[in-house]
Amino acid sequence: MTSDLVLLPGLICDERLWRDVIAGLDARCVVADLTQDDSIAAMATRVLAMAPARFALAGLSMGGYVAFEMMRQAPERVSHLALLDTSARPDDEARRETRRKGIEMVGQGKFVGVSRRLLGSLIAPQHMGMPVAREVQDMSERVGQDAYLCQQVAIMNRVDSRPTLATITVPVLVGVGEADKMTPPELAEEIAAGIVGAELVRFADSAHLPTMENPEAVVVAMREWLAR
Repeated sequence: MTSDLVLLPGLICDERLWRDVIAGLDARCVVADLTQDDSIAAMATRVLAMAPARFALAGLSMGGYVAFEMMRQAPERVSHLALLDTSARPDDEARRETRRKGIEMVGQGKFVGVSRRLLGSLIAPQHMGMPVAREVQDMSERVGQDAYLCQQVAIMNRVDSRPTLATITVPVLVGVGEADKMTPPELAEEIAAGIVGAELVRFADSAHLPTMENPEAVVVAMREWLAR
């Protein structure tokens, strides 16, 4: 099994996103800090500067956008690639407008991390009111509004990764929660179809955050992926 694994969080997520998965993997894991930069390219450069010489790489949601950029900047350093609940597409104008409104709300002093309304888009309905729901909210509040602003700007301005999918030649796992509304399964299917040999796994009992909602299933998929 690959000994070094770099894990990339999503928007307003921290180490908690990956905690339960790390516990099930036989690898030296490091969760990157994606809170300091306002572009995906800068995030990727920062992670590469702290990463081992060669490593496996896994990103969820925004972390997937950063993973795509790392593959463009230094593909020779990545031995395996996992893309969970993410998209190769750039934002369309409707999504950019939603992000701009979120940024405006922060400017009005209305940052509340993950609100209950947003929570319903992140986790499956059966997890609402469960401990994982509170943990998602707490995580977003820890990351805070300054990082949220940087990350939203970065996400909003990311490039289209679809043209470079065919250049990825390492073992690839594409995973998605069956109930994901933020980056639905068809976007995972698009990624998997564009990468020769990519394995697509759907995680039951999960929406956008399967690493917290159903970590056991993610561990099984990632163990098999790292063994390839």
